[in-house]
Amino acid sequence: MNHLISCPECGTQIETFRNPVPTVDVIIPVMTSSGEESVVLIERRNPPYGWALPGGFVDYGESLEEAAIREAREETGLSVRLQALLGVYSHPDRDPRQHTLSVVYVAEAGDIRFLKAGDDAGRTELFPLGAWPELAFDHAVILADFERFRGRRTDRADWQHGRSVCRSNGRTDDSAEGMTDAPSRT
Repeated sequence: MNHLISCPECGTQIETFRNPVPTVDVIIPVMTSSGEESVVLIERRNPPYGWALPGGFVDYGESLEEAAIREAREETGLSVRLQALLGVYSHPDRDPRQHTLSVVYVAEAGDIRFLKAGDDAGRTELFPLGAWPELAFDHAVILADFERFRGRRTDRADWQHGRSVCRSNGRTDDSAEGMTDAPSRT
């Protein structure tokens, strides 16, 4: 999408482009001492408030992987090693502040004893897999995808007939050859 602005010096019309802002999110699964698989979530200190995955904006000159590792450390105190790329989430309404796209990684935490909120996180907590609080952004969708990634089926309507959902356009991906409409997310 583009639009024109006037040069403040000469008044010439200049075409500018608005693009989605790149972000990263990190899913950090942890096996608790009781043997229960949990995920690290942060409670956001800034709007939009709520529980979320650790993550944030990619800095200029930084790779996506570097941003994911940095954001995990800043918000949780944990050193992480990226294990997998879960997906890219780019629905224009995923972030109420602006159009973002998020590259979501699954990471392994170093020493969980260092778990401590920092930066934009007011609190950090471990939540059992599938037992999340109300989540900010589209993080419920991301965590449902993570459960499928882990081989667990969910009860969410998004998973009709075992089809995955292409999150960039909100349509269900039946095959590489075609797309069908996804369930409404209202």
